[in-house]
Amino acid sequence: MFNNLSSLNAYLASRRSGKPRDMVAPGPDAAQLDAILHLALRTPDHGKLFPWRFVTVGDRDAFAALLEKAFIATNPDARPAQIEAAIASARFAPTLVLLLYAPQESAKIPLWEQQMSVGAVGMNLLHAAHAHGFVASWITGWASYDPIVREAICHGDEQIAGLFYIGTAGQPLEERPRPEPAEIVRNWP
Repeated sequence: MFNNLSSLNAYLASRRSGKPRDMVAPGPDAAQLDAILHLALRTPDHGKLFPWRFVTVGDRDAFAALLEKAFIATNPDARPAQIEAAIASARFAPTLVLLLYAPQESAKIPLWEQQMSVGAVGMNLLHAAHAHGFVASWITGWASYDPIVREAICHGDEQIAGLFYIGTAGQPLEERPRPEPAEIVRNWP
């Protein structure tokens, strides 16, 4: 795919997160999504613990109903417009994948390293979607931390590390501000 370092650099520099609400069809088909998830798994994983899981959300109406139930439980006086705004993300983008942090018991591998591995899987998922010609976005938000949503989606100690929206950009992707290396890199000693 990359004939030289400059084409690889250009490819990596072209990855952008798209706004989930602006994503349109097509999204990945089943085979493409399977390939994207397989690529995401090619990540550092000290101890081979696999401290992550994926949940593909096929029934968006059921997911919206779960979000509505959770939002109303926390906000019993919410107006219909507030509820609709809170659950709108359930229907964003053609494809929705939840990444779960699944901590594993280990005498050698601390939880911190397992959390970093989950982050690496998330970044690989974004790059894999980009490599397949799609735009993707990693969002957390209230639903990622809600106990009702967690109980419905997660098993045991699992937690939602993020919602990954994948589709086609419906709007031009914007470059966001990024720091200059000189601002964040220091040498030691």
